[in-house]
Amino acid sequence: MIAKTPPPPYYAVIFTSLKTNDDAGYNEASQLMVELAQEQPGYLGYESARDGIGITVSYWQSLEAIKAWKHQTDHLLAQKLGRQQWYACYKTRICFVERDYGFEK
Repeated sequence: MIAKTPPPPYYAVIFTSLKTNDDAGYNEASQLMVELAQEQPGYLGYESARDGIGITVSYWQSLEAIKAWKHQTDHLLAQKLGRQQWYACYKTRICFVERDYGFEK
């Protein structure tokens, strides 16, 4: 599903990852992160896909909201487990969205 974001400006966090073969607990943690992010002030939505490489884009009102999410207690634990167990590598990019447009039937 495509996230229903407000008119710009806002921010996008692009999280790109390659998983290891050890994904015990990954799906549960991933679902919990989605649920917790949705409760965070400044959260606007997300989109995610995985076909070998995983790409998740989350949308936020401000850099402060992104920083608060990065330091959320359960998210910190998931980040640690990601580095120790679930991810072979990942990259996080934070972008400022100045313009967006789309099409919908």
